[in-house]
Amino acid sequence: MGSAGAGYGGVSLWLETCGDDLQPAPSLDGDLTVDVAIVGAGFTGLWTAYYLSEARPDLTIAIVEAEIAGFGASGRNGGWASALFPSSMATIAKEAGREGALTQHAAMRASIDEVIRVAAAEGIDADIAKGGSVTLARSDTQWERANATVEDAHSWGQREYELLDSDAARARVNASDVLGGMYTPDCAAIQPAKLVRGLARVVRERGVQIFERTPALDYYADQVVTPFGTINHDYVVRATEGYTATLRDRQREIAPVYSLIVATEPLPDAVWDEIGLRHRETFTDFRHFIIYGQRTADDRLVFGGRGAPYHFGSRISREYDRHDRVHTSLREEFIKMFPVLRGARFTHRWGGNLGIARDWHASVGLDRDSGMAWAGGYVGDGVTTTNLAGRTLRDLILGHDTELTSLPWVNHRSRDWEVEPLRWLAINAGLTAMTLADSEERLTKRESLLARAMAPFMGGH
Repeated sequence: MGSAGAGYGGVSLWLETCGDDLQPAPSLDGDLTVDVAIVGAGFTGLWTAYYLSEARPDLTIAIVEAEIAGFGASGRNGGWASALFPSSMATIAKEAGREGALTQHAAMRASIDEVIRVAAAEGIDADIAKGGSVTLARSDTQWERANATVEDAHSWGQREYELLDSDAARARVNASDVLGGMYTPDCAAIQPAKLVRGLARVVRERGVQIFERTPALDYYADQVVTPFGTINHDYVVRATEGYTATLRDRQREIAPVYSLIVATEPLPDAVWDEIGLRHRETFTDFRHFIIYGQRTADDRLVFGGRGAPYHFGSRISREYDRHDRVHTSLREEFIKMFPVLRGARFTHRWGGNLGIARDWHASVGLDRDSGMAWAGGYVGDGVTTTNLAGRTLRDLILGHDTELTSLPWVNHRSRDWEVEPLRWLAINAGLTAMTLADSEERLTKRESLLARAMAPFMGGH
């Protein structure tokens, strides 16, 4: 892989090919006073700065970032701008009722088009293609799950979910062993680093200050403390997602769990004639172990999945971005799904952490008394959810009572994760359980009892 800007190009295919030199902006140099301070220059922080600076150009806004804008999940993810939300409709409805769950889902759907609109309006070419998403059924139990999932979606009035027979599924994604699947139009494939770096450019042009290589040590109601100075503020936004554990005394708020990705070289037309993905649909299947993929604008296949272990004490390290066993397993599974890839060259592998709240429920909120705001817990579904968070935080900070500020996820509070070693045991047990659940189904040919038992602990899915 190539390198740029102190090696940041080697973080992911996306950052390497985003067309930016990735040179860090200057760090904070001394104390500063602003209206709004934001901790973290990923999608959450940048969308918040974007909408605040648009609505109130007079506001002074500063962002501190430990590395460079887009260094975290925003520059490493699978490139899905989807309507997925980590908590199920039934889970949301328990707190907010049926109408609340439907409103949350509608807001997520609309956010996809908002991401596309802003990218076009601001001249950000993020290789966006709204081709929808296909979830394949590749065993009898997965086919049963496809039917049940579509039936459940339709019971909520979500008629956009379509059950596909084998021929219809293969026409979109010609993977091995396909019995059918599910399609939704609510997903766009994107090049996430182009989007996040583009947003950073736009907000800088509006006067937002981004201090890179400036880690926040901690933040309070009136200050963000860094090694290079203190930022005094009226409002502060925690936009750190999986890196929240790096802040002092916040290791139990959001658990950082790693997801890993591999990518092929650009593939010839003959290979694409075999695989499909003519509209750059994103794809996954109905196994319990989470996988995800997309066709890039330059005709690579990008394929990722969970499986890397959670690290004791919520530790985060660049050495965890690569895991030989998991990356090898992903390549092997990729070739099983698409035998035509046998002999293709895999040019990139990378990974990064995503953030999971204890109840698997994403949230956004503001404590009006302290001026401390937050958003996160996206469980890997953050490309679109962060946009919704940014618009919601704009309204909360400006004191506007809107449809967005009344959504069910606003001011939701998740309890802390358990202390170690219980946290390490619980998270890794859950990761292992999903792999075992797939093995159980292959052996028994029935729905996994283990997966059913784990569902209440994993967002109700």
